[in-house]
Amino acid sequence: MSNHTIRVEGFEPFQVETGTKLALAIEQAGIDVSHRCGGQARCTTCRVQFISPEPAMNDPEKECLVEDGVLGQFRLSCQVRVDRDMDVRVLMRASEQGWEPGPAIEP
Repeated sequence: MSNHTIRVEGFEPFQVETGTKLALAIEQAGIDVSHRCGGQARCTTCRVQFISPEPAMNDPEKECLVEDGVLGQFRLSCQVRVDRDMDVRVLMRASEQGWEPGPAIEP
């Protein structure tokens, strides 16, 4: 598998293997991205904004964002699979909310 560079605003770039969930990659890089539902596309706390072009959106992510009335405002990092170099801004960090990140995200 190939690697891609992820650049999270305010942090050092890091390498991630193709297919890794973005939320898991961000967390493994030591950045405390929120994910209260453990990566199930239910809670919308793993919010990121793409600075680089956005990858395609899967159905669970789209359904969750439409249901919550926030489609187009942010993406759910738990549903984005790394398939290219990405530049993102984490919009909700667990430490800023006073939360633990949440249940482990399954790869």
